[in-house]
Amino acid sequence: MKLSKIIEGIAVRNAVGMDPEVSRVCFDSRTVEAGCCFVAQVGVRVDGHDYIQKAVEQGAVAVVCEHLPKDTAEGVAYLLVDNSSVALGIMADNYYGHPSQQLQLIGITGTNGKTTTVTLLQRLFRQQGVHAGLISTIVNKIDEREIPATHTTPDALELNQLLRQMVDAGCQYAFMEVSSHALVQHRVAGLCFAGAIFSNITHDHLDFHKTFANYIAAKKSFFDMLPSQAFALTNCDDRNGMVMVQNTCAKVYTYSLERMADFRCRVVEDSFMGLHLEINGRQVCTRLVGRFNAYNLTAIYGTAVLCGMGEEEVLRQLSTLTAADGRFQYVAGRGVTAIVDYAHTPDALQNVLSTINAIRRQGQQLCTVVGCGGDRDKSKRPEMAQIACRMSDRLILTSDNPRTENPESILDDMEAGLSDEQRGTVLRITDRRSAIKTAVMMAREDDIILVAGKGHEKYQEVMGVKHHFDDVEELQKLLNE
Repeated sequence: MKLSKIIEGIAVRNAVGMDPEVSRVCFDSRTVEAGCCFVAQVGVRVDGHDYIQKAVEQGAVAVVCEHLPKDTAEGVAYLLVDNSSVALGIMADNYYGHPSQQLQLIGITGTNGKTTTVTLLQRLFRQQGVHAGLISTIVNKIDEREIPATHTTPDALELNQLLRQMVDAGCQYAFMEVSSHALVQHRVAGLCFAGAIFSNITHDHLDFHKTFANYIAAKKSFFDMLPSQAFALTNCDDRNGMVMVQNTCAKVYTYSLERMADFRCRVVEDSFMGLHLEINGRQVCTRLVGRFNAYNLTAIYGTAVLCGMGEEEVLRQLSTLTAADGRFQYVAGRGVTAIVDYAHTPDALQNVLSTINAIRRQGQQLCTVVGCGGDRDKSKRPEMAQIACRMSDRLILTSDNPRTENPESILDDMEAGLSDEQRGTVLRITDRRSAIKTAVMMAREDDIILVAGKGHEKYQEVMGVKHHFDDVEELQKLLNE
């Protein structure tokens, strides 16, 4: 493809060189081959501009950058742009033939609920016989074909390649998580969204965004970019729900459990067997548990209806859906109920614990096993420990993914949120496998164990190395011995 075709729609400040034929677009100098166009991005840790010369030596015929190198190579085209990451998104869209315009792309952003919502939306549409793709934290899917996920939202090239594969497979819809990191890094630049959902926003990722205001602004930017023909569905019970859609060109719709909205839900009954809901005056029983899932299901209902599905049919499909992996997932044995949940923020942990406490019977003891990830927002650690201690009968603090941090330091940060009296009642077991085993050994018949933080993850990352570890697998083994 000619370079001029790949850069259509990009404001080029300066151009040096001719219009070469480009074999591939790349942003990692290690993947550059003869005929590539190299996009030099300014990253969090690495500046791609430092690798322009290396890319040229490896055969790059074009370079897109924010500042030109001192020495330019003969026969190589250099394009100067304001933002290389934005340019990459548009280039990826052009290179793969505008796939997001050839299906209905629905994105969801928010702190909690993204994975459950997109996963269940894709299942609902597939059950209706509709070809649909999924881009999520857990897995990417083209209909039922699974593709491993490496990020909540892939990079612009991988994202457009996935969408192209979906279009080629006949997909009419694609449902994707849109993370705040992806928005700041412009990974979704150039995409055409048919709809967007806002779930909620609580303190998270402040290690990356630095302030809560920046985090809100990142989420809001998703709605600011929507075209007028798209819909924006927002949770108006969240205090920032209407802030998200203040400047959007899209048609705004609301959903709520507490106030008047376009899609109004009331929880009739909540138990470990599932939720009995009333949505827009119609009753439905579902297998999902908890008030937080009532919000997810209402967003799913609203999205499906806005996509043209009949209300009665949507309710029928909602009654058949089961939870996404690692989201309030049950593991039972020896008369004990164990729950694995991805809750890794204070709000998510409080939601899960509130749900368990609201529906557990008198005499059932609740033991929570939880940790916090390393190299991430430290401010939430003491708060999560305090929530878990206050809302559980027993608490075991343990490792999550320490990454490159000392696990003991992470537990020190968590314990800082506890009083001296509380510290005396809390167990501190750094090894996660031992912590889960201790919780099972302590549990009496009919007790409840919550293992929180890692959810669907099949690994534990320690000092940059990922070791196989699965909370569900550990519990199944222990509860069936």
